[in-house]
Amino acid sequence: MRAVRVALLQMDLAWQDAAANRAAIERMIASPALEPGTFVLAPEMADTGFVSSVHHDARIDGPAFASQTARQHRCWYLHGATEVADDALGRNMLVVSDPAGTIRGTYRKLHPFGYGEETKGFRGGDEIVVIGTDHGIISPFICYDLRFPEVWRLSALAGAEVFFIAANWPAARASNWRALCIARAIENQAFVVACNRVGRDPVAEYRGESLVVSPQGEVVAEAGTGAHRLEATLDLVALREWRARFPALRDLRRRFLGRVRCMSRDSRIRDDRGD
Repeated sequence: MRAVRVALLQMDLAWQDAAANRAAIERMIASPALEPGTFVLAPEMADTGFVSSVHHDARIDGPAFASQTARQHRCWYLHGATEVADDALGRNMLVVSDPAGTIRGTYRKLHPFGYGEETKGFRGGDEIVVIGTDHGIISPFICYDLRFPEVWRLSALAGAEVFFIAANWPAARASNWRALCIARAIENQAFVVACNRVGRDPVAEYRGESLVVSPQGEVVAEAGTGAHRLEATLDLVALREWRARFPALRDLRRRFLGRVRCMSRDSRIRDDRGD
């Protein structure tokens, strides 16, 4: 399919109030009516806002809500949620449902935000998620993952054409948000669809500025600082033509993604990738 519609739910989040947040999500999706098959992206932790522990909402079923919402509105829906795993620590998730209500993938944030103490209550996921759809190949990420281009590269090499990123990105680092979204699009020759929240929580202020970036780094749609449903159309045929015409990914020498060979005896240089 050539044209893919996306809708980003740039919204304020009621602190630890899943019922209120889900009602707001429903309103934003319902009006005006979406084109069937649209990819709808909610912010990170859309049920609760950015929490450092999930014990209070362990019974909230994010996948069930994602499935129900997608089926009701005949859209692809990517829902920012949390879960409690067997180790009693949380996982920060982006759940992907197709219009039939089938969960097509669940991405667990690889990089919990240590500076913001997310690591105290959450453990990182252990896999990159790439999902094939009738509209192209998509890959979800969450907020702080933006600062780690290595995992985005691996996703692109696996075939990802559209990156979806859900965030609670603070206003204090808003310039980084925009710059990193553009960089991830350019270096991977992919669309970046990035949804950030607005409003305040007990720790930070958020000013939205959600955006959609083309594979050539052009901002094709951008929200302001208020609650807003941002929509855009992605041309995947143009993306594939650009990759064929300017084959940066093909030219990548992939063997250098492996071990680093230490050329001098210097304790500061690591010759392995670690975890």
